[in-house]
Amino acid sequence: MKRVLITGAAGFLGSHLCDRFINEGYFVIAMDNLITGDLKNLEHLLENENFKFINHDVSDHINLDGELDYILHFASPASPIDYLKIPIQTLKVGSLGTHNLLGLAKAKKARMLIASTSEVYGDPLVHPQTEEYYGNVNPIGPRGVYDEAKRFQEAITMAYHTYHGVETRIVRIFNTYGPRMRLNDGRVLPAFVGQALRGEDLTVFGDGKQTRSFCYVDDLIEGIYRLLLSDYTLPMNIGNPDEITIGDFAEEIIKLTGTTQKVVYKDLPVNDPLQRQPEISKARSILNWEPKVDRAEGLKITYEYFKSLTEDDLHKVEHKNFEQYVK
Repeated sequence: MKRVLITGAAGFLGSHLCDRFINEGYFVIAMDNLITGDLKNLEHLLENENFKFINHDVSDHINLDGELDYILHFASPASPIDYLKIPIQTLKVGSLGTHNLLGLAKAKKARMLIASTSEVYGDPLVHPQTEEYYGNVNPIGPRGVYDEAKRFQEAITMAYHTYHGVETRIVRIFNTYGPRMRLNDGRVLPAFVGQALRGEDLTVFGDGKQTRSFCYVDDLIEGIYRLLLSDYTLPMNIGNPDEITIGDFAEEIIKLTGTTQKVVYKDLPVNDPLQRQPEISKARSILNWEPKVDRAEGLKITYEYFKSLTEDDLHKVEHKNFEQYVK
C-alpha cells in the first residue's frame, strides 16, 4: 500500500484530498496544526484503518517513521482574513514548512506536490494568466505575506528539484469552491452566501467589475491528482476559465438563495486583483484535464452544504480553533 502525507489536511482542499487518496487505496497520513483547519472535515475518516491524523505545525521539524511515496503540501492560511491576522505564520509555513517537507521528501525519496496559487500573478497585467507570466506583486503590501510566501515556495521547490533531484510538482490553484469551505474565511463566495443566509446585504468591494473564475472542488482535486502522477515538473494552472464579474456573481447568489437583500458597495482593498482567469491549455494537453462541473451545478451543491450548517457556524466570526493557537 502506497503512503501519502497530506499537510493542511483538515482544511477545505486538504480534507477533499484525503478523501480522494483513501478512495484510491492509499494509506493517508494527515497533518494539520488546526490553526485554520477543522477536524470536523476529517471526522468521517478518523476510524479508518488506512488513515492517521497528526497534529503538527510543519514549520517545526518533521519526523515520520516508515516509507513515504508522496507528499502534498497544502498547509497554509489561504484567505485574506487568515493571512492578514497571522502574517508571520503564513510566511513561515510557505518558507520553513516547505523547506522541512522538501527535506523529508529528499530523505524518503518521495515525490512532493506543492499547492501554489494564482496569487503569484498578483494584480495581473496579462490576461488570461499563463504559467509563463511572472506576475505583478507588491511584496510589502497587505497581501504580500501570502503572495511572496507562495512565490518563495515555488522557488525553493524548483531548487530542490534541480539541485537535489527531488521529484516535485507545482500546482497553481485558482479560485475554488465547494463543501467544507468556511463561511467566515473572507473569500467572496462564502461571504456572499453567509450574508444571504443571515439576511444581510451582499457586500461588493470596488465597482463589481473585477473578475474571478470559480472551479468546483471535485474538478480541482482531479487535476491535482493527475498532475501528481504526471511527469510534468514546471508550474501548472488548475482552474476554471469561465470568468465572471463580481457584480454579476452577486446577482447569481441572490437568485440562488432567493434573498431579498440588496448589493452594497465598499472600497476595494489594497492590491486586490482586478482580473483572475486561468489559461489552462497545458492542463488540457498534458493531463487531458478540464473542469466538468458548471457553476450553476456547483453553486447549488455548495449552497446546500452551507444551509446544513448550525446557527453557531452561520454567525461565527472567528474560527473556533483560532484563539488557542494565536496569542
